Amino acid sequence: MSGSAQAWRQFGDGPLSRVTSRVYILLVVELLLLLTTLPGLLPLLLLRRDPSNLPLVALFLVPVGPALSAALYALRHQRPDLTDLRPAATFWRGYRANLSGVLRVWVPTLLWLTVLAVNLAYLGAVGLPGWWTVPLVLLGAGVTLCAANALVITSLFDFRTRDVLRLATHFLVRTPGVTVGNALLLAAAAGIAAVFSEAVLALLASVAVLAFLRIGDPMIHLIRKEFTP
Repeated sequence: MSGSAQAWRQFGDGPLSRVTSRVYILLVVELLLLLTTLPGLLPLLLLRRDPSNLPLVALFLVPVGPALSAALYALRHQRPDLTDLRPAATFWRGYRANLSGVLRVWVPTLLWLTVLAVNLAYLGAVGLPGWWTVPLVLLGAGVTLCAANALVITSLFDFRTRDVLRLATHFLVRTPGVTVGNALLLAAAAGIAAVFSEAVLALLASVAVLAFLRIGDPMIHLIRKEFTP
């Protein structure tokens, strides 16, 4: 019996097993991401790309925030024992635990970005000169990158919303590598959605979330070291 257990342990610790477990975790998280974002993704794929539909786009993206948060939680909190993988249970635990906190960050972010996008789309109609494009784009980029930090912090730590926003803004400057990495990742995601479609981006969601998590590692380490007991 001990020989059988030892053989199973060797299988669980081997390189092939580690690769297989990673692929399994990503597949499960991908399926759960699709499941939890489906109510918004389906109408979003059918929506005509027109500036007048921007408020509807924001509405359909509301389920994406809690889903991304749960995926971050699941990928971060996997057990080290490769023979005891339960990514689905971890995903749903993170989803329930982070739902209200994430929505307090995610919904205002969508509202801010919608207002900025509408103003950019109708710049002439609202009477703004063309040079306003630059500050509006920069403001939108800042809001997006701050929200990216806030999403990671809310998903992995238990802070009040105002403290989450302070930390998210603080680490925009303190961890420039994280900020640049997130900017490049978001640019790549926008490029995939523009060149192909949102459906292709959705199919790569778990890989993108894993990259997002790895980029945020320096910030996560500093928060755990300096701001948690």
